[in-house]
Amino acid sequence: MGCIELMDFEILLSHTSFKEGREFIRRNFKDVYEVEPGYKLFDVYLIGVSPIVIGIENDHVIFPYVKPCHGTFVLKIEGGEEIGRLKSRI
Repeated sequence: MGCIELMDFEILLSHTSFKEGREFIRRNFKDVYEVEPGYKLFDVYLIGVSPIVIGIENDHVIFPYVKPCHGTFVLKIEGGEEIGRLKSRI
């Protein structure tokens, strides 16, 4: 993939702080995983403040996406193989 903006995504929270995005995911999703900055998701390296929190709901991945000059967004994208890869880290 390589470009999140070309994927079919839903914005759950926009123009927020990284901390608010992390708290939103923890508060709204039961299946939550923590990764370090630089974790590769959909062929994109995630940036942000450690820990980066990623939620899973059914077949979707929910994660903070930092877009320089625009802030942090919490996105929901169909996870596919990424869900298995994330769960296998444990």
